[in-house]
Amino acid sequence: MDYLLIVIASYLIGSIPNGLIVGKLTKGVDIRQFGSKNIGATNAYRILGPWPACAVLATDIAKGIAGVYIGQVILGTPLAALAGGIAAIAGHNWSAFLGFKGGRGVATALGVIAILMPKVTGVVFLVWVAIVYCTRYVSLASIVAAAVAPPLIWLFGERTEYLYFGLVAALFVIVRHRPNIERLLKGEELKIKRSDGTITGQTKKDSEKP
Repeated sequence: MDYLLIVIASYLIGSIPNGLIVGKLTKGVDIRQFGSKNIGATNAYRILGPWPACAVLATDIAKGIAGVYIGQVILGTPLAALAGGIAAIAGHNWSAFLGFKGGRGVATALGVIAILMPKVTGVVFLVWVAIVYCTRYVSLASIVAAAVAPPLIWLFGERTEYLYFGLVAALFVIVRHRPNIERLLKGEELKIKRSDGTITGQTKKDSEKP
């Protein structure tokens, strides 16, 4: 019963569509209608500008942190913390408030590992930053960062439960990025650009049209 409570509470917190809420409050728009049509911080940056995107990023990370803390408060075991974290990620990816649609789960997963595995988080973040800097593809950076997390968890000698979590979280992130992978292979994926706060968002193919 305790685990059920942890999962339900964390899932509902994870389901809160921060990107949609921030878009409505700051610009009066549904960011699902623009850019990549995603509710995450990257599309929020593209559509809303840097400060709203920071708000989306911070609150999405907070959902993962909240899931971990719910597990720690109710049962206080590593497995309970992981159950809350995974449920929060699932809520973000398949939100109960958006018809079981949602984001990619990257920021929420970051919140989970930031609390449980700070050293791993630091390396994963550096990998993510390097790939974004070199390619301007946030989706590619997120996919690679998710893929390297499980090996890093093993190399740092973290708990076996954390390794299992890393594998599940990486699977969540990569599966949710399937449309991005298809666009990357076609050369149509959106690159991150400096935002001026105007509503925009073209694919590479669109931007090259005369």
